[in-house]
Amino acid sequence: MEHLTPGAQGHKRPVFKKILIANRGEIAVRIMATCREMGIATVAVHSEADRTARHVREADEAYEIGPAPATQSYLRGERIIEIARQSGVEAIHPGYGFLSENTTFVEACEAAGLVFIGPPATAMRLMGAKIAAKQLAMSVNAPTIPGYSGANQDDAILLQEALKMSFPLLIKASAGGGGKGMREVHAEREFLEQLAGARREALAAFGDATVFLERLLLRPRHIEIQILGDQYGRLIHLGERECSIQRRHQKIIEESPSVALTPELRAEMGATAVRIAQAAGYVNAGTLEFMLDTDRRFYFLEMNTRLQVEHPVTELVTGQDLVRHQILIASGEPLALRQEELSPRGHAIEVRLYAEDPEQDFLPSTGTVAQFRAPGGPGIRVDSGIANGDEISQFYDPMLAKLIVYGATRDTAIDRLRGALASTVVFGVTTNLGLLQAIAAHPAYAEGQTATSFLEEHGLLEPGKLSGDSNALMEALYAAALLEFTMLTASHERNPWRALGPWRMAGEVRGITYIYQQKRYHVTLVPATDLAEAWHMRINEQPSEQISYMSGPENLIVLRRGQQQRGLYVLRQANATLVSAQGQFIHLARQRPPSVEHSARASLGENTQKALTAPMAGTIVKVQVQDGQAVEQRQVLLILTAMKMEHTIAAPYAGKVRHVHYKEGDVVKGGAVLVEME
Repeated sequence: MEHLTPGAQGHKRPVFKKILIANRGEIAVRIMATCREMGIATVAVHSEADRTARHVREADEAYEIGPAPATQSYLRGERIIEIARQSGVEAIHPGYGFLSENTTFVEACEAAGLVFIGPPATAMRLMGAKIAAKQLAMSVNAPTIPGYSGANQDDAILLQEALKMSFPLLIKASAGGGGKGMREVHAEREFLEQLAGARREALAAFGDATVFLERLLLRPRHIEIQILGDQYGRLIHLGERECSIQRRHQKIIEESPSVALTPELRAEMGATAVRIAQAAGYVNAGTLEFMLDTDRRFYFLEMNTRLQVEHPVTELVTGQDLVRHQILIASGEPLALRQEELSPRGHAIEVRLYAEDPEQDFLPSTGTVAQFRAPGGPGIRVDSGIANGDEISQFYDPMLAKLIVYGATRDTAIDRLRGALASTVVFGVTTNLGLLQAIAAHPAYAEGQTATSFLEEHGLLEPGKLSGDSNALMEALYAAALLEFTMLTASHERNPWRALGPWRMAGEVRGITYIYQQKRYHVTLVPATDLAEAWHMRINEQPSEQISYMSGPENLIVLRRGQQQRGLYVLRQANATLVSAQGQFIHLARQRPPSVEHSARASLGENTQKALTAPMAGTIVKVQVQDGQAVEQRQVLLILTAMKMEHTIAAPYAGKVRHVHYKEGDVVKGGAVLVEME
């Protein structure tokens, strides 16, 4: 395939025949989709843990690059370049994360005669370091947030500068983004501890512990501008994305356009973004991020010198394929778009589906994806890197997929978002689906009142806030009981009474007890003699209802209550039944008779927590106590990192450390005993 490229000489440049994608997950799959459309062969790289991952299965070629930890696989630039040479590719697309903003890797690609699909190392080095980027922005009269970005990184100097600024403030890593290495500090006594944590996280994520300080704006919006620039000096912006709804400085929902911008403010911010990028000599796709305060004053925040996670919302409102533009620009073609030709239409919203548990302080969730059912329909796009049977490990970012919706208006887009979330099914790992639904359903979100403090302001991060409605729970209990009884009947030759398991019966009444959120629900079934496959069902002491049902594909059960019917997805496991009801994930544990061992423990009154376990698989990055040490209640004992985030293990009461089972650097499994207390 060849494209005519006027360029400076007016000669033809062949578009790449083969590209290596130095990434994994949904972004690798996304890049492959555009490559297929362009007739470009793709090469995947993968760790040992990702041997059967979706991005590996969909590539034309695949090569293993090392063990599961990213430092031993996806961050091994020299190994990736070696494979690029071996496979005969002409270019490398880094996606986002990993090596996408690593200037050493960019220069190594150039030295090896490979095209890096992204900006030149000079622009990346300048804009990728937040301190240098801020100084450049100030040189072209772009407004910036007050703070300290000096070269002196001594603890005492940083504390001194913090006291000059006053609290609250932000400590931020200079070398990266995504909320890594970022800490809010609200008082002097917290500063040094938060500084140490920010540095550790920045060093682990980016290999650079340099930080800077910024004033913490109250209730700001996070607005970013997408830009594209070619090798011949043309640079344009493609409008804004609002990314205000965040948790731990990690974006959750992004949309375009922003309801907060007037046409005049949009044009001013776009022009400022272009001015900064031009001063940096920027080429390819990039994003300039700004904060917008309550008085609609904007401040330059940082530049992401790569493709953004949220790029699909810009693609939907502009009709442009940003990955295609990236590839064409990198191949030497001039940018075919002009600023005046762009006229965004409609409204797009993206939500990020994460493997994490909102009821457990959003701890990462690991496991095997038993079922993933993506929504479909008009105006719905899903960018995913997972499929049934895929393993979600502790080693990588917990994002499973991105759900993007489009509508002619924001109200239409929100309606589609709510419907799409309600029809999304994930079994095998716990997700933030309930949180996404709560946001989409919130009146303040519908009104566009989306500051960065949205989740905290509306209490959506509090445990128990995302329990869902009682009707969904009732239908889940009905569906679970019907599925289990049907499976039991089939497995015992239509005679379930041979091996009842958790079932109990009295005459024609069948009963089973489930436990959900520490409450017991007893479901009884009595055959409805006038209808086949119909039952009179009751939960606890509630009135009985007549329920009929039919089974469908992919664990689908359709309940019928009179003329009303509802589809639910039900998956039976060894000791529990999982139900996806109206987008709500419900884990129903089956009650069984207590074991002799359990009864003996209970009789001895062993209720004091003496063994502190790992809440998820991870790596021990810091041990702060030793055997025999006396500790206070809530004192930090050790710090565990998983999926690029730190989690503290604290003493549940004042006492003594009997034994610390692991040392710094050890990898532990979820549930492993970390510390024994006395």
